[in-house]
Amino acid sequence: MEDYLIRGIAAGGLVTVSALQSAGIVERARQIHGLQPLASAALGRTLTAASMMGDALKSDEGSLTIQIRGDGPLGAITAVSDSRGNVRGYLQNPEAQLPLKADGKLDVGAGVGQGLLTVIKDPGKGEPFSGKVLLRSGEIAEDIAGYYAESEQIPTVCALGVLVARDRTVAAAGGYLVQLAPGATDQLAERLEQSFSRLESVTALLSRGLSIEQIMEQALEGLDFTVLERRPAAYECKCSRQKVERALISMGAKELAELAQSGEPIEAGCQFCNQNYVFEPQEVQLMLDKLERK
Repeated sequence: MEDYLIRGIAAGGLVTVSALQSAGIVERARQIHGLQPLASAALGRTLTAASMMGDALKSDEGSLTIQIRGDGPLGAITAVSDSRGNVRGYLQNPEAQLPLKADGKLDVGAGVGQGLLTVIKDPGKGEPFSGKVLLRSGEIAEDIAGYYAESEQIPTVCALGVLVARDRTVAAAGGYLVQLAPGATDQLAERLEQSFSRLESVTALLSRGLSIEQIMEQALEGLDFTVLERRPAAYECKCSRQKVERALISMGAKELAELAQSGEPIEAGCQFCNQNYVFEPQEVQLMLDKLERK
């Protein structure tokens, strides 16, 4: 099934909804990075959140980055989304493993540990906006909700889930962001809190064959939930040989000269897709010549 993202409203526009079916995205990340189950769950949740948050950007040229820097064995986690919800990411220790929790679930919170969550919104033109908050649990969904509460003062319900099969492939993944708009009453907030507290986990519902739309209809029953937009989303890396070349040139003349004089080919890899780009010494010399002519 193709991954897709929906945006919608409920309660006459006082509730905004973003929801994503992301099993394909997370499975692609697992394959690229060789993720163990704990890493699949942590990176998958972060990718899902970044996709929904990036899709909310107003600029077509914009991008959104989530950085999680915890002291757990998974290490740093990074996910980047464009303005259409296409996303890419990586984490520091893809082979990290921990014992399962008492309920049999992966212990993402312990894998992430304590630290900081940073969200960077880049409009594509002008200065990026950055917000930092302390991690609340390391389980990521609660941390994303905490970011919205502290940095943007938006009451938010966030759920993120990744179900890993016994063969370590991704069986189900998805999430939702439900937010209250200005003017929402305390009664509406309480009703949403009660409704979502009764809702099963997003992976349990997806595993039973429910669509993202059906999950939101169940959670927002009686609030006139309406889907405004539905679009595909994918794991998409935007690296290219030209971009890597520009990055090498940005190192400066001194560093390029040293690389050219080494006589050895230069390998530069992309952290998001593991693509390797090889530049021969004569190619590095051409970059140096181009830089010195400026």
